[in-house]
Amino acid sequence: MRRLLLGFVAGVTVGYTACRVVQSMRVLQNPPPPLPKDAARYGRLRRGLALTGTLRSLASAAAFASGGAAASLARPLKFAPVALRPAFFVWGGLLASSILELPAAYFEDHEFERRFGLTEQSSRDWFIEHLKGEAIGAMVMSALSVPFATLLRKKPDRWPLFTTLGLVPLSVLAGLIVPVFIAPLFNKFEPLTGALEERLRALARRYGVGDADILRMDMSRQTKKANAYVTGMFKTHRIVIGDTLLETFPDAEIEFVVAHELGHYLSHDSWRMTALGVASAVSMFVLSNAMIPPAKRREFDDPARLYELYAWMLAFSALLRLPVFAFSRSREWAADEFAAAATGAPKTGAAAFKRLREQNLAEEEVPRWYELLFSSHPSLGERIRALQEGPLH
Repeated sequence: MRRLLLGFVAGVTVGYTACRVVQSMRVLQNPPPPLPKDAARYGRLRRGLALTGTLRSLASAAAFASGGAAASLARPLKFAPVALRPAFFVWGGLLASSILELPAAYFEDHEFERRFGLTEQSSRDWFIEHLKGEAIGAMVMSALSVPFATLLRKKPDRWPLFTTLGLVPLSVLAGLIVPVFIAPLFNKFEPLTGALEERLRALARRYGVGDADILRMDMSRQTKKANAYVTGMFKTHRIVIGDTLLETFPDAEIEFVVAHELGHYLSHDSWRMTALGVASAVSMFVLSNAMIPPAKRREFDDPARLYELYAWMLAFSALLRLPVFAFSRSREWAADEFAAAATGAPKTGAAAFKRLREQNLAEEEVPRWYELLFSSHPSLGERIRALQEGPLH
């Protein structure tokens, strides 16, 4: 039965990859014309991809842990120094995963968006950015794998505790490094200038943060969707506005969107989400380790056992994202409320969200299950109604 199940999972995974390979090759040779802009169809297909991607990740990790693939991958590393084996093992696993997932990533992340007229990025530029992101992820994961694997070997029962102690400073460090060193590898950031900057600066000054960094980002390199966000910590804290938003929204609506981001900034939501992320990770570590019998925890130097642990981590992370997304949605409501009070123009906010709906090809309402499992923001319909009718959440 076990072999039959593993064979089925492997067959589905290989078949899915083969299908995406064929589709990607056809698209690269003869790109089809864009489809009509249909938010309902776009949303329905996006939901299917999100659900399929989660199930494929869980199934692949379980199959990899239960089969002989992990042992085969580790066999060539037996001559490498013990301390460096985890890094080489991670590199090998990520390389294999990147190759297998590349066709699906290309078709689902790039071609799908192009087909619905949401990006003008070339395939070449997408591949360059994708490979760049994969390389950065591989370097970070390889570096972290060495101390993590050492903890697993030497503290098989208490490694979640020690990992937690290291996770807090690592999370803060990431919040400092990503905006300054990683994000500029993909986009250009420059201070916003002109009359709009003065207007937004005056808004920020009213709340004692007139020195907040307000940056323009060339988001149009990747997408036509409009967006703005808050990122960073301490002196790297900044409000980022996409050029796609700046060039298509009137100043009053941009002011509302920035007031929303200012609400996140003043409420220290970057810190809140970091703390919640750490708590979620700790819970995932503890629960995953509990699923490995104590006697088998001494086998963490066995690649198959490591992938078993990884499979449990994926499963629990899928469950733990429910409270994380719920908290995130509550912070979005709070930021909407702040923006409505700060600008005194909730109906302008409703107009901005309607414009976002049209430009981003977003549905006003999504199924409840999808919002619970995959949405960090409340539905646009609810937010628009709240701004039009009040009071907000």
